[in-house]
Amino acid sequence: MYVAIAGNIGSGKTTLTEILAKHYGARAYYEESDNPYIGDFYNNMSRWAFQLQVSFLGSRIGQTVEMLSSSEANVFQDRTIYEDAHIFASNLHEMGLMTSRDFATYMRIFDLTTNLIPKPDVLIYLRASIPTLVEQIKRRGRAYEMNIDEAYLSRLNDKYEHWINNVYQGKVLIIDKDTEDFVMDASVVDTICERLEAIVAGK
Repeated sequence: MYVAIAGNIGSGKTTLTEILAKHYGARAYYEESDNPYIGDFYNNMSRWAFQLQVSFLGSRIGQTVEMLSSSEANVFQDRTIYEDAHIFASNLHEMGLMTSRDFATYMRIFDLTTNLIPKPDVLIYLRASIPTLVEQIKRRGRAYEMNIDEAYLSRLNDKYEHWINNVYQGKVLIIDKDTEDFVMDASVVDTICERLEAIVAGK
C-alpha cells in the first residue's frame, strides 16, 4: 500500500505521516526540510523560485526511486511530486515569481518523471483553513516560515482545491483538519484508518 499525504504548509502532513506509519508498522518518507534554497526563497521569492522548486523536484525524484526499490509492503509519503508542480511551481508562475521559460523547463522535467512512476494507491488530502494553518505554522516555529503571508497561503489553498477537484486522477481521502484533530483525538486516527482501508479495498 502506497499512501501519499498532501496539503498546504502547516496542514499536518508530517505528523499524520508519523502517526500512520507507526500504526501500520510502515516505512515513512518525509519531505526535505533543509532545502538549501528555502531561506533565500522566503526572503526573495522571485530570485530563488526556480532553484527552490528544481531542488525539491530533484529530492522528490530521488525519494521516489528509493521507494520503488524498497521491499516494504506499506509506505507513507509526506507530500507528493504532483504538489511540487501543480501547486507550488504553478502558483509561483501565476504570481510572476517564476518566468514562463523557467516554468516550462520545470514542467518538462516533471512530465518526464511522472510518466515513469506510479500514482499512490490513495492520496490523503489535508484540508485546512488559513487560521488553522497559521496557528500550526507558529506552533512549530520554523524561523524561515514566520514571515509567510496569509494571502500566499490562501492562494495555495485555492490551488489545492482546484487540483483535488479538477486535476488529480486517483483515489483521494479528504480529511478536514479544522474539525478532525488526529493529534488530540485518537479516535480520529481510527476513523481515518477505517476510511483508508475501505478505499484501498475498493469499498
